[in-house]
Amino acid sequence: MELYEDMKNQIQTITHSQYAIQMLDSIFTRPIFKTTDFVNESKIHKPTAMNLLRQLKQEGLLNELRPASGRRAAVLCFSKLINIAEGKKVF
Repeated sequence: MELYEDMKNQIQTITHSQYAIQMLDSIFTRPIFKTTDFVNESKIHKPTAMNLLRQLKQEGLLNELRPASGRRAAVLCFSKLINIAEGKKVF
């Protein structure tokens, strides 16, 4: 819960977006995800969602596991949550 509260403030500060909580809930539900899955599940319009994800990647909150290539979506991960769940540094 502490991570969730911390990230809620960080994402709002970074993105200044009305979608900050939607985005956070989606990332906590699935910490490793394809960008297309994020767009579908979060119900955020694709251009807005992609811009928000880009901002979080630039700030180091999300890591890119596989870059987008052609029609293949990028795979991103929220490493802080995964590391807590695994009890060790994975990413």
